[in-house]
Amino acid sequence: MDTYKLAKPTEAQFKWQDMEIGIFCHFGINTFCDKEWGDGKDPPEKFNPSSLDTHQWVKLAKNGGFKYFILTAKHHDGFCLWPTKTTDYSVASSPWRGGKGDVVAECAEHCRQEGIGFGIYLSPWDRHEPCYPDQHAYNDFYCRQLTELLSSYGPLVEIWFDGAGPDNYEYDWPRIIDLVKGYQPEAMIFNMGAPTIRWVGNEDGVAPYPCWNTATEARKSMFTDDMLTWLPSTSDWVPVECDVPIRRGRWFWHPNDEDRLLSLNELKDIYYRSVGHGTNLLLNVAPDNRGLIPEPDAKRLEDFANWINSTFSNPIYQVSGQGTKLEIVLDNPKFINHIVLAEDINQGERVRKYMIEAEHDGKWKEIASGSAIGHKKIDKVSSIVTSKVRLVILEAVASPIIRNFAIY
Repeated sequence: MDTYKLAKPTEAQFKWQDMEIGIFCHFGINTFCDKEWGDGKDPPEKFNPSSLDTHQWVKLAKNGGFKYFILTAKHHDGFCLWPTKTTDYSVASSPWRGGKGDVVAECAEHCRQEGIGFGIYLSPWDRHEPCYPDQHAYNDFYCRQLTELLSSYGPLVEIWFDGAGPDNYEYDWPRIIDLVKGYQPEAMIFNMGAPTIRWVGNEDGVAPYPCWNTATEARKSMFTDDMLTWLPSTSDWVPVECDVPIRRGRWFWHPNDEDRLLSLNELKDIYYRSVGHGTNLLLNVAPDNRGLIPEPDAKRLEDFANWINSTFSNPIYQVSGQGTKLEIVLDNPKFINHIVLAEDINQGERVRKYMIEAEHDGKWKEIASGSAIGHKKIDKVSSIVTSKVRLVILEAVASPIIRNFAIY
């Protein structure tokens, strides 16, 4: 048996995977300049939200059942949402709150108040900073910025390192990763350096199936070597995060493009193909130039959350167990249309092939099948009336341990 097949998550990875859904929040000087990738030349005076309310952002996430919230502390334009000591290109040079404001601090505090995890995005690429062409000097600069964020805003659930930028630029990843592990040892590290979670490979919010949790399979099936900056110390278990903006192709807010808002059906499909394929979903909802999540986006987020809750919060029946067969027997026949499976990933991904059968007219009928189960597998099935449903494991690398087998 190949050793990677029984790779196991750390406790922090396991907790992160159980969060399942998070909110991404792109906000910055681009918000005021109708841009996605600023060039670092927009004056800080343009950053001046009239009604900024990070509590509104976080409350929407909390009410929607989202478990963590990641803020773009600095995007590629180099503008910082906290009053950093490293550059004057920040909120401290803006008219907002008389230059005394700190978006990162406000967002972190409201996440603590609402009981959801807070994470930061800090772009390695910086199109404003004059020392960027000097890799040695910029690595010092970047590490100072990262240290400010890691040491000043409480526990962080995730550090998001974007891979965008010039080819062949050498960031000092060993030093960067050591800072994260030193200040925030429980934080997940996204995709660069020595990642503990990886990018799915697209910005559509969907994962392929099967989507295994191991670095070996990630390298085989999802990336070429030049797409990754992974240190040899990267763990064998590297689960996936799927990121997608709620407005198609727009990470930052732009005026008059509500027609890009994903429909509820599109969001459902994304959920089935992210969380339903065992990954986490990171859904971007961008504040506007008032500093508020726009009403149409907030309503769509609410509708999406209501659908998740109404569909998956009350299983008809659920069991757990070990072995190659698990059966659910109901007192009375019920309509079912979803099956949710989960392995105990603390013992590794063991299942390689399974099928689900339901008894109908006195005979067992296959209603779903698959390969990976992992953290979660959602099978949407044609509605059927039955009182007996069983899970049959057809192939496994060790005795299967099923954390959850639920019908809806």
